Amino acid sequence: MRALIAALAVAFALPAAAQSFPDRPIRIVVPVNPGGGTDVFARVLQEVLGQSLGQPIVVENRPGASGTIGVQHVVEARPDGHTLGFIWNSPVTAAPHTLGARYTIDQIAPVFTVGYSAFTLCARPDFPAQSAREMIAAIRARPNEFTWGNEGMGGTMHLGVQRILDTLGLRMQAVPFQGAGQTLPAFLGGHITFFGGSVPGVMAAARAGSARCLLLTTGEGHPDLPSASGLDALGLSDHRVTIWWGMVAPQGIPADRMQRLTAAFTEAARSPRMREAAAQQGATYQILVGEEMGRMMRAEHDALGQVARQIGALR
Repeated sequence: MRALIAALAVAFALPAAAQSFPDRPIRIVVPVNPGGGTDVFARVLQEVLGQSLGQPIVVENRPGASGTIGVQHVVEARPDGHTLGFIWNSPVTAAPHTLGARYTIDQIAPVFTVGYSAFTLCARPDFPAQSAREMIAAIRARPNEFTWGNEGMGGTMHLGVQRILDTLGLRMQAVPFQGAGQTLPAFLGGHITFFGGSVPGVMAAARAGSARCLLLTTGEGHPDLPSASGLDALGLSDHRVTIWWGMVAPQGIPADRMQRLTAAFTEAARSPRMREAAAQQGATYQILVGEEMGRMMRAEHDALGQVARQIGALR
């Protein structure tokens, strides 16, 4: 009888324990400084959620080492659902191959994405090409003569674009910078042939007519960049690569807690406020949840690993 009473007590206690989560503030670790798109999205989630989970949502910026310091902190956190990460893809899909990250993709649980943006290659107005195919022909005719800027060697953009160039048989010199804030002035100043970076980083220059964007790394084109071709038009649909943003967690969070977190955060991600934030950041709004995000993340991780191996960038 005592055993039966004890078993019943445990059974009735479980729902109560599940309902007590969270019992302290939930931290969202953002692996960059405040102000960029990744940080903006995290703070919109914080704003929309408020205390709807019964506890405050705290955004904690932990920048450094191309995002790997913040992601490492998430991976090492106790898997109780109180520490999450809001990231862009490079620290998860590229850094484990090229930047000496101490974690692997298997230690990272996908939660959801909020959107993505294309990378682009842009030429100055005097470059002799009006389309992606003309640009490809010009580069192929003059191997290793041109240079293209990227947002860091071994990052998602560098590996993804290098994969496209290799498939097309194009040889150029890659020049690394620390984001569009450095790449764009070097491009506009004539120090590199092509701007390489995200669409938001070059949009003002494109609208002003000082950059002619010719290639996009998404399948589709872009309504504000009429000269740019997506990869579908070049027969490279399987080479798509983007910068995307999403939430991750340490592996091992109990299923009931993960379910509650996912439901609350994805509801916030589907809010008009998040749609507005995505538009303001020049991102294509897209929600992928759980396993769907995980499949996309794994496929990109494996493809970038293959590129890193081919170009000798493995660490």
